[in-house]
Amino acid sequence: MAKTLYDKLWEDHHIHSYDNGYSLIYIDRHLIHEVTSPQAFEGLKKANRELWNKKSIMAVPDHNVPTIMRDSGIKDPISKIQVEALNENCKKHNLLKFDLNDVRQGIVHVVGPEQGIVLPGMTVVCGDSHTSTHGALGALAFGIGTSEVEHVLATQCLLKQKSKNMNINIIGEMPDYFYSKDLALKIISNIGTAGGTGYAIEYTGNSIKELSMEARMTLCNMTIEAGATTGLIAVDEKTISYIKDKPYSPKGEQFNKAKKYWENLNSDAGASYDKSINIDINKSSPMITWGTSPEMAVNIDGKLPDLEDEKFLLKKQDLKNAFSYMGLKEKQNVNSIKLDKIFIGSCTNSRIEDLRVVADIVKGKRIAKNIKSAIIVPGSGLVKKEAEKEGLDKIFIKSGFEWRSPGCSMCLGMNDDKLSEYERCASTSNRNFEGRQGRLGRTHLVSPATAAAAAIYGHFVDIREL
Repeated sequence: MAKTLYDKLWEDHHIHSYDNGYSLIYIDRHLIHEVTSPQAFEGLKKANRELWNKKSIMAVPDHNVPTIMRDSGIKDPISKIQVEALNENCKKHNLLKFDLNDVRQGIVHVVGPEQGIVLPGMTVVCGDSHTSTHGALGALAFGIGTSEVEHVLATQCLLKQKSKNMNINIIGEMPDYFYSKDLALKIISNIGTAGGTGYAIEYTGNSIKELSMEARMTLCNMTIEAGATTGLIAVDEKTISYIKDKPYSPKGEQFNKAKKYWENLNSDAGASYDKSINIDINKSSPMITWGTSPEMAVNIDGKLPDLEDEKFLLKKQDLKNAFSYMGLKEKQNVNSIKLDKIFIGSCTNSRIEDLRVVADIVKGKRIAKNIKSAIIVPGSGLVKKEAEKEGLDKIFIKSGFEWRSPGCSMCLGMNDDKLSEYERCASTSNRNFEGRQGRLGRTHLVSPATAAAAAIYGHFVDIREL
């Protein structure tokens, strides 16, 4: 019987099925950071339980870490406690961890693939919803809650209901200046933030095959914003080439054996999906979110919604609330939206390819006078090192950007990098919920290219017209 990629990964890790619809599955790789792990380790301590498989765990501080003046330490007392707890737990259990002074430190979803710690065919969990990022490698990856973090630490297994299969097939080729972040926003605006609920989404189509590995990670990262916990892209030669020679990837004969398995990590011809969606991108424009949900997105060359349109009837009040919170008007031109801050970073868009795009756009230019702050935060110390090797940091600084150290930074406002009340930000992160980047802060999700152009002009512009 023909199987989907998700079915194959599930069956390879399935241990036992229960009458209540749940199954016990085996977990290959457990990524931890400072936010959800302290409570889990405390739970193990109180229950007098040991870790089941220490070699399966990789730890890195990212959410609460400062991106400037790290030598001065962490000022926020709660953030400091969480990072210190991670340090102590990793030291006590002798776990693999990349400290703040380690060049390999960074955002957990950047570090895992970068180090070859996450591999095709694995089940991967982390106490963070954007674990879906790793599905770009053909891994069954999803976020888990704090109690589940404790359960995986203790048993290397997890109780989970199997998802249904959804195929999102992309028709056409990626237009110029239309990036994977734009594609993700287009998909979410099409199916809604609940469109993928209960499904594992597999992305297919020639344009998906043409995406770089980093672009695939961006797309899979945003899967959770469409309601699905898992996003998948089939393994191909790009995947295998990306994995080869990574520090923790298999070597020699082990790699050759693994490759034979990885080459089968795709959906069989004739495999049946519970739901299939075709999305044509041939005439697509760069995207921008205007509201308080990733599905509230429009073309960069368009206008904000007209709430009298019948298609908004069922969500009219939600959209009205979003307009009020964001301080915007119906039918307003996108290019009339002026900005206060620019944030380029997060587990969605902080890899070297993202930074190269930004550098190409801002080189020889200066950020607009109305921009109070424009920060660029690389996804890891190795991304930072490569960018500096290529001289990108000099381009950024000369243009007026702040060049920071790696971390989650302004993506979620859990550290010092936050928006003040009513400040408006063009952000390459993944969520634009109310207060996400700071109390009463206003977030517009965009690609690195759109964020870079907005920084130079002080308002949103269509990069294709520049």
